[in-house]
Amino acid sequence: MTAARACAMLKHFVDALLIAAALCIGCLAEGPAADALPPAPVQPSPLFQMTAPEMRGRHKFWDVENRTLFTTVAALNATDFAVTRSNLQNGARELDPVTRLFSHSTAGLAVNFAGATAASIGLSYWFHKTGHHRLERITSIVNIGASTTAVTYSAAHR
Repeated sequence: MTAARACAMLKHFVDALLIAAALCIGCLAEGPAADALPPAPVQPSPLFQMTAPEMRGRHKFWDVENRTLFTTVAALNATDFAVTRSNLQNGARELDPVTRLFSHSTAGLAVNFAGATAASIGLSYWFHKTGHHRLERITSIVNIGASTTAVTYSAAHR
């Protein structure tokens, strides 16, 4: 089968699908006159009612728990910056390939760790706005774990 023949068959298939959809929509539109039916009472849809667990998950972004997590993230990233900078000045080698790109200067290293902190808070905010409140907290917890591991490793290998 050639490409031109396959394209022609696909076009006919799409045309048939559109015609079938138009006919089905026309069939669904027919019904008794609106004045023949009694007015139905308006009730909220169960799809849009907020349940108790959903209400518990809602919170402000800058609540006490997030402020504590973000402060811890920033403190551990600052500690990681200080330990990494100290090790690099004493002849050590950066093992993280992303951080290695910025490790040739103190300013570059500071930008890397400040960017990691900002990225963690930004990702948490995005999760908050999309309603993923557990992921919002887990993002900071994972960053705290990674920074703690990096600081521990760097301090142990001075």
